[in-house]
Amino acid sequence: MNRLIITEGLPCSGKSTTSKYIADKLNAIFVDEGTGSHPADYEFHSFVSNTELNTFSKEEQGLIKEKSVSQGDGHIVSLSGFEGELFDKLLRYKIYDFLPWETEMPLMLDKWREFVKTVKPDERYVFNCVLLQNPMCETMIRFGFDTDRSAAYIRSICDIISPLEPFVVYLHSGDIRSAIEKALPERGTEWLNSVIDYHCNGAYGKANNIIGFEGYIKALEERQRREVEILRTLNIPYIILSDPQTDWQKAYSQIEQCLEKSAP
Repeated sequence: MNRLIITEGLPCSGKSTTSKYIADKLNAIFVDEGTGSHPADYEFHSFVSNTELNTFSKEEQGLIKEKSVSQGDGHIVSLSGFEGELFDKLLRYKIYDFLPWETEMPLMLDKWREFVKTVKPDERYVFNCVLLQNPMCETMIRFGFDTDRSAAYIRSICDIISPLEPFVVYLHSGDIRSAIEKALPERGTEWLNSVIDYHCNGAYGKANNIIGFEGYIKALEERQRREVEILRTLNIPYIILSDPQTDWQKAYSQIEQCLEKSAP
């Protein structure tokens, strides 16, 4: 039985809605992106090594230790528990966006291991992304790694979660531009400016001269191409749904048929 179902796809492809539908159908635990307390991901956390901790004042060190979890030679800190000057200082050590890959990768893999250990035999989880999207945003967009290096990291995650018999639902967008433009009234220009900035100023954007909205769309097209390529090489079952928004009823029916095959 698939105890972990992960919905993947580009922004505005319908991941959240699809994940929630699957979770409701299976009576599973639904975990959306951006919760801040994801059981398998550090969405809004910093990692402060013991050496770096010494650069903070004694009072700040006490607050950090009080609100953090010891991990290796440092502390995992949820940024949601801080504000003001101390928040700004901790933000420099945010796991996503700021830490070097050599520090980030083992932390993330340990988080996946921790999650697998906590899943009870009768529990099923449905995640909105995190297996492809988050790793690709870091490895491809932020660090500019090639497909092989991204795939190697994602396979490491798959090895860890294999006891949960994971299943991936991939929502493939045939017209990425239209999907983004359609969602803009709801998401707003602030969101758009933020994602454009992220894609333009990462290693991939700089290496490929990614500029503005057009560059953002091209980056998404390449990310989707790589994600599908990687997905096909993973040793886990999956379904790729092409433009599911044209017929959600049909798409959901296909998903249910796949999951029924794995039922005990």
